[in-house]
Amino acid sequence: MGRTYQLFLDSDRVYTCSTCYAHLASYGDVISRGFHGRQGPAYLFDKVVNVSYGRKEHRPLMTGLHTVVDIHCGICQVNVGWKYIKAYEHSQKYKEGRFVLEKHRIVKETQWKD
Repeated sequence: MGRTYQLFLDSDRVYTCSTCYAHLASYGDVISRGFHGRQGPAYLFDKVVNVSYGRKEHRPLMTGLHTVVDIHCGICQVNVGWKYIKAYEHSQKYKEGRFVLEKHRIVKETQWKD
């Protein structure tokens, strides 16, 4: 296995992995805080960093059938959510290529700037 490189976001507010505190997303990349994950509230993001991807699968979700891949923290490998690959209902197409991070798997941190 190769060396893992961690990206640190240059933002004053970031969401980190609740296990290892690796940066996952910038506060400004939240699209919606009204999503539901497998175990409760979740957020929809435009982009995330420091993640690895699982296998593509068709998953029936609350809003219909979607093709998704699970995403894991790239540092500690904890499942943190999923990425929408394809939405089959026209009204759900805005989710394609976007990410859901489960709230219980992330921590919002404020970075101190000099």
